[in-house]
Amino acid sequence: MRNLTLLWVTLCCLACTGNKYAGVPERYHDLLDSALARAGENAAELKEALRTAPDGEKEGMAYLIAYMPERDLKTLNAAFLLINNSYAYRAREQYPWAKALPDSIFLNDVLPYVSLNEKREAWRPDFYQRFGKYVEGCKDIREAIEAVNRHIRDEVQVDYNTRREKPDQSPFESIRQHMASCTGLSILLTDAFRAVGIPSRVAGTPNWHDERGNHNWTEVWADGRWYFTEYYYPGQLDNAWFFADAGQAVKEDREKAIYASSFKPTGISFPLVWDEDIRYVQAENVTDRYTDLYKAHLASISQDGNHVPLRVMAFKDKRHNTHSEDRVATNLDVFCGKLQMGGGRTSGPTQDMNDVLTFMLEKNRTYTVSYVAGTGGMKQVTVTLKDRPQELKLYME
Repeated sequence: MRNLTLLWVTLCCLACTGNKYAGVPERYHDLLDSALARAGENAAELKEALRTAPDGEKEGMAYLIAYMPERDLKTLNAAFLLINNSYAYRAREQYPWAKALPDSIFLNDVLPYVSLNEKREAWRPDFYQRFGKYVEGCKDIREAIEAVNRHIRDEVQVDYNTRREKPDQSPFESIRQHMASCTGLSILLTDAFRAVGIPSRVAGTPNWHDERGNHNWTEVWADGRWYFTEYYYPGQLDNAWFFADAGQAVKEDREKAIYASSFKPTGISFPLVWDEDIRYVQAENVTDRYTDLYKAHLASISQDGNHVPLRVMAFKDKRHNTHSEDRVATNLDVFCGKLQMGGGRTSGPTQDMNDVLTFMLEKNRTYTVSYVAGTGGMKQVTVTLKDRPQELKLYME
């Protein structure tokens, strides 16, 4: 009789343990225990989200709760999480490229409701409707990426503007103002991609290699790898104005490396220049991919016969333009029409005379170089490249 009693108790304990998070894979159980403990009074909302999520969506809910930052554990309610999951899984079921995604990519780069530290908003139902119409006839993920990228600006009517309220705006904050920083634009584009089942994340650097400041952009996943793109570069993958700068990033320098955001903890935080104390935004250091791409790009264009170097130096004035000590370090950008081809910082008086800012540009085209002059204002010069390398001297006065 005693043995039967022990058996009954054991079976009850196993049943209770098995039903603790019904329908949730066991690998999440300890993580959920920890998350719910940190949630405090909000744990009831998270438990309700787990309990209510349909069977096919329970792992996604467990993933979000297990890995979300503490600020979200203590504030997000069940309704918010359930609507996010519902539309994410709806997109996965509807679009063939989303259905074919590995679970790890879907969970970390489609399902999340947030990219960085922006305000938490239920953007997914609105964006599912907005961008679903553009990808409806797309045959594969590349067509879908191009369709979203091509239409997003006209759909949301948001442009880059330094007068935006803050750098880390959420989608609806940017849409309300019709303006955003590069970070706000990247969040908008990332959420638009995710809304239609395209894996996406925000990438960026706290400071370019030549210390011209920070920049953020968007990455998308296709054909088993990550590509970079931008809000104003429809359909162009691994091609943007900052490519040359990204290709010179410094992996070992936290300030000058390149990072890609992650929902799941990585042991690395995404550096946020607007609030350096925030460390809960997870990231991967992806510098190697950008530097390797750029090296391959340089090797390719040096052999195609269609590009020549444009070497740019800046000097105090036209009377002092021959010696190293006459040189001035200034920021500049290079455009072909309205398309930015690159940017950088000229070498100053203490650098080697052979250290010259160089751009590999297509022959037989006219370029505009916009630079910061001695007064702090902007100056522009145009240069037409022919068949030979060309040197361009800029003057502060």
